[in-house]
Amino acid sequence: MNAPASPNPVPSGRPHGNRNLLLIVVGLILVAAVAGGAYGLWYILVGPSSPTAVGAASPAIPSGPAIAAPASLDGTWNVDTSRGSIGDGTASFVGYRVQEQLVGVGGHTAVGRTPKVTGSMTLAGTVVSNVQITADMTALASDDSHRDDQLRSQALETDNFPTATFKTTASIDIGTLPADGASVSVNATGDLTLHGVTKSVTIALQATRQGGIIAVTGSLPIVFSDYSIQKPNSFSVLSVDDHGTMELHLLFTHA
Repeated sequence: MNAPASPNPVPSGRPHGNRNLLLIVVGLILVAAVAGGAYGLWYILVGPSSPTAVGAASPAIPSGPAIAAPASLDGTWNVDTSRGSIGDGTASFVGYRVQEQLVGVGGHTAVGRTPKVTGSMTLAGTVVSNVQITADMTALASDDSHRDDQLRSQALETDNFPTATFKTTASIDIGTLPADGASVSVNATGDLTLHGVTKSVTIALQATRQGGIIAVTGSLPIVFSDYSIQKPNSFSVLSVDDHGTMELHLLFTHA
């Protein structure tokens, strides 16, 4: 006489251990999604690291065909946006860096950069003058498109203040022209207009020339309240510092 069949047979090839492990993994993912929102989950799984801060290394000259130095360095030098990559920090850009606390993630450095920059400077001997830079703030891009969209109506309010500008109010004497490939550090004093507010500032700059390219980097601490900037708010952001850093990396070529 055959034994009665088990009322709840266990299918072969599907052990309880694997099924329980799968349920645990799914449960952890759901908890992360609830605690941190979709952005928090995305960041936990695949979120990128922030780009290296400007000033951590010498100004970067992009790879590619060399440009011969002009017969005379005197004259007008224009911002060149046709060279380098914004991804590796070798292109011309203006941007921001600010610390934030994300739901379900913790501390994170938000970095946004716009490659849409125009401007020029005049060099006569060892004196730089008439520096004028304009950045298209509507083209700011970070590691999160939601943050970029929010800046259109919050904080920088780029829909209402689409550009930021810097114009020198004093000439810059660099003392001695650096040799090809060498760097020089200078301070540039001028008027910075950001979020519709103009302030006199002094930016510490470093410049490197290689052939017919001059690369310039600089950074400037920005207190939001000085420029009537309100801290942004978002479902995925617990808090944002009340200050940040403006960064720039600009390539100039002779006109």
